[in-house]
Amino acid sequence: MKYFIASDIHGSAYYCKKMLEAWEKEEADRIVFLGDILYHGPRNPLPEAYNPKEVAAMLNPLADRIFCVRGNCDSEVDQMVLDFPILAEYCLIAENGHTVFITHGHHYNLDSQPLLQKGDVLLHGHTHVPACTSTETFIYLNPGSVSLPKEDSHHSYMILENGMFQWKTLNGEVYNTYTIEKRIL
Repeated sequence: MKYFIASDIHGSAYYCKKMLEAWEKEEADRIVFLGDILYHGPRNPLPEAYNPKEVAAMLNPLADRIFCVRGNCDSEVDQMVLDFPILAEYCLIAENGHTVFITHGHHYNLDSQPLLQKGDVLLHGHTHVPACTSTETFIYLNPGSVSLPKEDSHHSYMILENGMFQWKTLNGEVYNTYTIEKRIL
């Protein structure tokens, strides 16, 4: 299974379109959104081509290919215009015998950690900054932001396939990788 992982679109029709073009080139099986799909939020500037209705119209035809968790800027009113569930706090993927705990990052993060086993992955967005950090127990990964990257990072997404995470710019250039070692029971 090949997963295309993205976070923090924040209603940018321009960057949503670029992201979907990257997804098509990747030929991924599923899209995993780490939240903050439609609304830009009170702490963020308006992203380029801010148009939540257009973003919803672009994503809804792909509803059966999307997994999504709730971001701090996502609400029940957003769910009313999106054809895929967006209100779960987290979801889980099994990869190479490890758990990938997927969330937005405003509830579960490095300061408020979920219960994970050694070698598991905490995957979240929210900060708009790509990350790959080892803790004593788990690995923390962040794909960065599709539309509003921070700290001079790229407009980016992530691919997960066969235990390997790849961080990519919206142009498809790989700029970081991390591989989950296969857990032998």
